[in-house]
Amino acid sequence: MILHPSAAMLSEDTMLVPAPGQEKAHVPHIVAWNLTKRCNLACAHCYISAGSWHAQETELPTQECMRILNEVLDLNPSPMLILTGGEPLLRDDLEAIAEKASSRGATVVIGTNGTGLTDTRIDSLMDSGVKGVAVSIDSLRSIYHDRFRHGGGALEETQAAVGRCADKCLDFVIQTTVTSGNRHELSDLARWAADAGAISFNVYFVVPTGRAERMRGMSATENEEVLRDLVTLEKLYRGTMMVRSKCQPQIMRHVIEGASDSPLLNYETRCPCGVHYVRITPEGKVTPCPYMPLIAGDLLTQSFKEIWETSPVFNDLRGGNLSGRCGRCEYRKVCGGCRARAYADNGDHLGPDNSCVYDPVGDKPVVEANQGISYGQKVGEISLEWTPEAYEKVQKIPSFVRSVVVGRVEKYAQDRGYELVDMEVMAEVRENMPVDFSKKLPFFLSRGGRA
Repeated sequence: MILHPSAAMLSEDTMLVPAPGQEKAHVPHIVAWNLTKRCNLACAHCYISAGSWHAQETELPTQECMRILNEVLDLNPSPMLILTGGEPLLRDDLEAIAEKASSRGATVVIGTNGTGLTDTRIDSLMDSGVKGVAVSIDSLRSIYHDRFRHGGGALEETQAAVGRCADKCLDFVIQTTVTSGNRHELSDLARWAADAGAISFNVYFVVPTGRAERMRGMSATENEEVLRDLVTLEKLYRGTMMVRSKCQPQIMRHVIEGASDSPLLNYETRCPCGVHYVRITPEGKVTPCPYMPLIAGDLLTQSFKEIWETSPVFNDLRGGNLSGRCGRCEYRKVCGGCRARAYADNGDHLGPDNSCVYDPVGDKPVVEANQGISYGQKVGEISLEWTPEAYEKVQKIPSFVRSVVVGRVEKYAQDRGYELVDMEVMAEVRENMPVDFSKKLPFFLSRGGRA
């Protein structure tokens, strides 16, 4: 039997083509869950002030985690679920939570410092359905990394873990927190990450929350210089490894001004916090993102659906009525500043992000977001027929990239005169996509296997 997908075939939550009047303006595409404050390290910048002194009793028990997980997946059956901490590997039920989420359709990844990723633990995570890990490396100099992470031998252990992930074909991302002390290492770190086989090199800019309140962040001028460097690195590694700026959406101004062919322009939103992205704390509180401790709701007294759909905090962020420089900037629709940093600096989540050097005059035309295929958008009109197997495969793709995948699959098929999308076409697309895209989704378009 051949299927031509239509709204009538699907429930409202899983529909690929929404029926009129049923569109969901905001979907929790990415859910970051801090499962614990316990950690074997005590990193200088930790937004949750994690450490070995925290008690396990302060965390949500397994049963409560499963209840909340069901509520999240009832609202969006196919989110990207980031299980992190603290150090999530310290939770004995991590694999049980991951297996439950992955079996219901979530794409599960683990955010870890990497020191506990033994061969046995990697196998266990993969068996539970985990699709990738994000590992922190802040310097290739142990004297810097180990001091920054407050753990002797941490760099050596983490680099060894990265090698084990590569050997077992578990996707991994290298995450670096940039400061004045390591900013000149970024090109070396990117080269090391690419050589190791990372699918992405994510550079985080410090937000002064948690222990980072005591850190002096880089100046706005330094931020500007680093963003220019990242645009250069993104061009250099395009097709091999993604390079991303985190908590510094000002990179979009640089991309628009000097890298019009960048895949970064495919993103629909600026700061996604509270719009497509949400965080759950170890105690069950919901905030817009891990770096913004502004409580939007409490999962011990409210449902996830209620918080997501009715929280005044989320409604504020979705309205996008920013003040100060961010509010009058012509890049406000593609950048808008880091909302967490605005909240940390002045207590106003809609206020200006003072980490930016750009001072808009306020009389320039507003720069609009890319109108092409974008991450976070719903799938548009489907023009080809799909076999049930191929259609089922695409339904398992995380909601925030499903539009991109469907669009690229159909364009590939149409360019070659195919009238039907089946598993053979899906495999062919996977083999012929540019490396920079295909490496993001190796487990979606492949015929099987854990990698």
